Amino acid sequence: MKHKDYYDDKYIALISDKLARAHHQFKGEVFARHLRGKLEGLPLFERFDLIVHALEQSMPDDYTDNIKQLHHLLEGELQTQSGMFTEGWWYWPIGRYVEKNGVLDFEASMGFIKELTKRFTGEYAVRPLIAQYPKRAMSLLIQWSKDENVHVRRLASEGIRIRLPWSKKLYTALDEFESFVVILDNLKNDSSKFVQKSVGNNLNDLFKEAPEKASFIIDNWQRDNPTQTTRWIIAHGTRSFNKEF
Repeated sequence: MKHKDYYDDKYIALISDKLARAHHQFKGEVFARHLRGKLEGLPLFERFDLIVHALEQSMPDDYTDNIKQLHHLLEGELQTQSGMFTEGWWYWPIGRYVEKNGVLDFEASMGFIKELTKRFTGEYAVRPLIAQYPKRAMSLLIQWSKDENVHVRRLASEGIRIRLPWSKKLYTALDEFESFVVILDNLKNDSSKFVQKSVGNNLNDLFKEAPEKASFIIDNWQRDNPTQTTRWIIAHGTRSFNKEF
């Protein structure tokens, strides 16, 4: 089944029931009326945007309180690294709601995204916050890069990729390069292949935009007697260029 086909009338009934139990002011009948019979045939992100619009019409205008209530929507954390690609698809439009509105409250949004990414990806929701509040966001992501949860650590890397698939380019890695280097340094020996791939992809993106900056990071790592993990990340990060470092 294609991703988009998951978000149909059956999904609307599922998420409506969950929202009704999580948010005491959620108007389920308004939500369903905006969506029922209207998603079929639409591309994935158009479906998301319709769902987000319906959410906005079905909850109060107080974004901060809505996020507080949506915490009640969050269920058990993922038990595997690959789980975000096989489980929790029903969370994606909730993340899209935060992606579109999150700049209204930085702290509430980042707190929710940190919890969301333990259950499904938060990499799209976090990017407008990074763009709007680059220094505050990068400072927090440095902390996340040392978190005990593998999904939070991965988000610290994946969220700041310049060329994240299905997302417009984000250049905070260049504008806040010192903080970017700290994040990748913190993750260059991460025990999780899941995180290692993200760091390598970050380097690969950086090479396409600012090869001198990518080379600067790799040169520093190489002077520091790199571990096998770091060498793997370097190889993954330079794979597009058929170049040995």
